[in-house]
Amino acid sequence: MQTTDAHCASARSLRSIAIAAALLALAACKDDKPKDGDTPPPPPPPVSAAPKGACASGGGTVDDPVSAPFFPRATGGYCVDPQAPVKTYGDRGKLTMDEVCTTAFDGECEVYKRLGLKRVVALRYIDGSGKGGTVDVNLSEFADAQGAYAMFTSRIVAGDPADPSTPKVLHAGTAGAIGTGRAYVWRDTHLAELQYNNEVESPEQLAKSSEAILTVLGRDLGAKLPGSADPLPEVKALPAAARIPGGTLFHPKDALGVSGAGAAAYGFYKEGDKRWRVMSMVRKDVDQAKDAFKAIKSKPGAMPVPQLGDEACHVVLAPQGAGPKVEWLVVRKGNAVWGVGDEEHALRDAAGNPDAEKKARVSKEDAIAKMKELLAGPAPTVPSPSATVPPAVSAAVSAMGAAVRRPAAPGASASASPK
Repeated sequence: MQTTDAHCASARSLRSIAIAAALLALAACKDDKPKDGDTPPPPPPPVSAAPKGACASGGGTVDDPVSAPFFPRATGGYCVDPQAPVKTYGDRGKLTMDEVCTTAFDGECEVYKRLGLKRVVALRYIDGSGKGGTVDVNLSEFADAQGAYAMFTSRIVAGDPADPSTPKVLHAGTAGAIGTGRAYVWRDTHLAELQYNNEVESPEQLAKSSEAILTVLGRDLGAKLPGSADPLPEVKALPAAARIPGGTLFHPKDALGVSGAGAAAYGFYKEGDKRWRVMSMVRKDVDQAKDAFKAIKSKPGAMPVPQLGDEACHVVLAPQGAGPKVEWLVVRKGNAVWGVGDEEHALRDAAGNPDAEKKARVSKEDAIAKMKELLAGPAPTVPSPSATVPPAVSAAVSAMGAAVRRPAAPGASASASPK
């Protein structure tokens, strides 16, 4: 063995030796590199990859009697992971609500809590074909539909909804959205968040395979979750024409960032290169709508506008920190309060160019014309439970109330991936 080692050392040090002799010397060293024509062995599958046929028995079961009816055991070639425990938190759960912050959510846990989070179920689906795909599902239950929908919209509209990276609409029989590797489904008091993972796929493969399974699973959840699939009254009142797909925000308090104004929905609109927003507030009765309007018109600098609805005002809002001021025309008619305002994203894009900024703003004439269209439509008649906000949601994030002025920070990141 010593002779062989010496021979190897000699072979490596003598650069001028004949190629054949060098190869023989290296062979004597038992070089473990593959020979010409050898195919390297494939990399080992990721530890988390389920073997082929893992769903042959029908998949695992959800041993939580509260949520078991909501989850399909198997769908789209995937099944509930029989090897992974189903975790439940909070009301009728095995783990505490405090533990949800450290074991279920990567971030923004306090936002969920302040919006009335009551319960969380966390489980995993695996690919029965053995290709390494998994889908982690977090199903959150809130005290009311307003808290759940506010969390849903903050997940979708974390920035400019016109951005191509914004999740697109997922037709799930209720409100849904889907992006690369993630999907969201809202129904009544529930919000389901789905995260696809696959350690062996390329980005292109991941985008394709994630869309396939998240669409199927999202639709299944949308059909099985309990409660009403109808939009909230404020959302239902927003005009559909020219609204950017998925361009809806809901805040359960402090409309336009004004304390005491109450709940509101916001629609993001685009027609050609012109952009604007519409605000909708629906109250149980006229008196509650008057209170909401009074809070807004009490804003310093608000100016009355005659001959629009029952009462109207023009208000200028300054965003927190740097950024352009945003102007709104706000009108009350009956039990509804409407607003037509500038699109802050368009104003930011035009910053530093006075002509571009002027073009980006909604002119007084345009705002009045759009407002008259709103007022001419049918009056919202469905009572809004959000008019009286429960205590859990009353304490909801003030950052979400201010998000209409700075929608890039509505109190939650664009994605809070389940762990």
